[in-house]
Amino acid sequence: MGVTKTNLFSEVQNDLATAAKAFAHPARVAIIQHLLKTNACVNGDLVLELGLAQATISQHLRELKDIGIIQGTIEGSRISYCINPVRWEGIKEQFNDIFDQFASSKSGDCC
Repeated sequence: MGVTKTNLFSEVQNDLATAAKAFAHPARVAIIQHLLKTNACVNGDLVLELGLAQATISQHLRELKDIGIIQGTIEGSRISYCINPVRWEGIKEQFNDIFDQFASSKSGDCC
């Protein structure tokens, strides 16, 4: 596998690619949707909600936490997770900027 040349791309492009990678697995999308739906800190609910093993869910949570989409708080021996609103808005703006470029540049037939 070749080495990626992330230095050829802007910080925004690299950040958006990292966020897109986090959304590239259906289990992570399901976790995000559950956190958004409950609008609260969640801990053990994810195992029942998704039907995946705790270890698998933990790996997906780590991926989401590593890029900052979710944040965790320690409550005794448990960690509760919720959406990080600041990071969520940042990612939302980055994706919207890309989608808006098509809408604003669309001037008829392209192909």
